[in-house]
Amino acid sequence: MTIPTRMAAVLAALMLALGVAACGGDDEEDAGTTQAQTTEEATKDVSGTVSTMAIWSGPEQEAFRAVLDGFEKKYPGVKARYDSAGDQLPTVLSTAVEGGKPPDVAIVGQPGLVEQFQAKDALKPIDFIKDTVEQDFGEDWVKVGTVDGKLYGLLFKAANKSTVWFNTQVFEDAGVEPPEDWQGFLDNAQTLTQAGTPAYSLGGADGWTLTDLFENIYLRTAGPEKYDQLAEHEIPWTDESVIKALEEMKKVTGDRQNIAGGTRGALQTEFPTSVSQVFGDPPKAAQVIEGDFVAGVITAETKAKPQQDFDVFAFPSIEGGPENAVVGGGDTAIMFSDSPASRALMEYLATPEAAEIWARRGGFASGNKNLDANVYPDEITRKTAGALGEAETFRFDMSDLAPAEFGATPGKGEWKILQDFLSNGDVQKTAQALERAAKRAYEK
Repeated sequence: MTIPTRMAAVLAALMLALGVAACGGDDEEDAGTTQAQTTEEATKDVSGTVSTMAIWSGPEQEAFRAVLDGFEKKYPGVKARYDSAGDQLPTVLSTAVEGGKPPDVAIVGQPGLVEQFQAKDALKPIDFIKDTVEQDFGEDWVKVGTVDGKLYGLLFKAANKSTVWFNTQVFEDAGVEPPEDWQGFLDNAQTLTQAGTPAYSLGGADGWTLTDLFENIYLRTAGPEKYDQLAEHEIPWTDESVIKALEEMKKVTGDRQNIAGGTRGALQTEFPTSVSQVFGDPPKAAQVIEGDFVAGVITAETKAKPQQDFDVFAFPSIEGGPENAVVGGGDTAIMFSDSPASRALMEYLATPEAAEIWARRGGFASGNKNLDANVYPDEITRKTAGALGEAETFRFDMSDLAPAEFGATPGKGEWKILQDFLSNGDVQKTAQALERAAKRAYEK
């Protein structure tokens, strides 16, 4: 919404308020009743069927079905159908688009798919909810779903990848508390290791954990504008901002004593093991740096109890960088057919009411600032999910925005190069290797 539009809205609201004041209390009640009736009539006027498709199955499918049930209750003339495509969603959708029979609405986890379908003119813009997303989520969330100046995607189910999970007893025994900033985080690491438990558990066998670490550091050292430029490869990976971020990353990855199993052990440790090492009995490390999905691994793989045995804090700010910043991911709703029923569903998914239905069940987070964080089922989720709505700066996972050859392929691109960096610690060589790989991928 532009500044002139905001001013017009304020003036209109002021005139309405003065008019209501002049007319008295009865008119105010009548106006409220009329508006509610108008809204109810508008939802009843929408009819038809809307088909949806996503990756979700099992409990997630049940949760999303509950969201659709809420939608059908609000729009009684619309029937919402859901089909799960599982992990084959990109292939299934691509085939459906090629055959001219895509679902009305799909929810995808890969931003590249949004751009791919938009480039084929398969998607319909959803600018009709742009003002809502900007006001209720924020401008950064609009950017996530924007392609060529138009809004095509709504990040409905989000993930917070700017979290650090720690063993409460290990922290207590070492006499440390969650840090307030990056220097405090680094100082804690030394104290924890000296107290007898390595500070970090790194899942280096899965290269994506290292890209997540780099991205959190880069956003906080280079800032959001540089982050966007690097994500689009508008600046090279040899840029001084990348060098600085790698130097800060080396302060975590470069001290072998601070890492469970040393760097060699970290390169043989997959993500689930990196979590269980922190919360097993006995613990092999004090903390693991990863997203909000760590909680699910803790409860599935260990006997640790929330807050009593494990807790979480936000990835710390770095001096000179943005405060209250979050790197995230998630599932984006896109629209293939422009019908009243499809529009109604997209509008509904942008509401706190839709988010609340799933949030109460757990396993869900939303960036909607109007969603009361108290609806999340436990204190841990209230911290991690609530941070999304409170974030002043939000950026989507950079490696997910890159061509898959560079950002999401085992043994290639970022994953392999950052694994090598974990092993050799050579900042300049790493930056040069990243730039060579990025050039190859982005030029295709």
